[in-house]
Amino acid sequence: MRDRRKIDPETGEVRRPEAAEAEPQQAGETGPAGAPGGSAPAAGKADSDSGAAAADLQKQLEERTADLQRVTADFANYRKRVERDRLAVIESAKASVLTELLPLLDDLERADAHGDLTGPFKAVADKLHSTLRSIGLESFGNEGDPFDPLVHEAVQHSTSPDVKEPTVTTVLRRGYRFGERVLRHALVAVTDHEPEPSAEQTADQAEQQSSADN
Repeated sequence: MRDRRKIDPETGEVRRPEAAEAEPQQAGETGPAGAPGGSAPAAGKADSDSGAAAADLQKQLEERTADLQRVTADFANYRKRVERDRLAVIESAKASVLTELLPLLDDLERADAHGDLTGPFKAVADKLHSTLRSIGLESFGNEGDPFDPLVHEAVQHSTSPDVKEPTVTTVLRRGYRFGERVLRHALVAVTDHEPEPSAEQTADQAEQQSSADN
């Protein structure tokens, strides 16, 4: 049983009343699991934080993917540019060597034209020409070709009614190209078209000739 006497029988002092118990927790405050206003809002906040974190991770993933794609494309372009520059250097070196060989080819062509290129020398010359053609060296400049100022250098001019356009009639020195690059222009003589004289002009010329004879 609980002693409810207000005076302590041993000391004779007045006992103090017991302190009131703490007020119960108000509704809506943090409470045990399942109580209203307890874990439900906390769970909703956790779900919201989780969704925001997932969205942030997705955004970072997309940014990293875009960066990787951009770096990959830049590297591919770099490799193509390096390969293109490497091939350009090789082609330039080949063109330089071939240009130095052109005087030798001129000598062989002149020797062949004079009948001096025979026997083993002709075999060596033919093999040299075949090898240079396989590398990509191409000669141009033949009689009857239309005159092209991009590849021909005209050093002589004449006119004739037998041609309809400026035409190469004599090749003084053959030209050479390597791929799209012209190593040397062909030196040529060009014949331009000359209209045939009309009947009236022919009669006038005949009359002038007759007067001169008299």
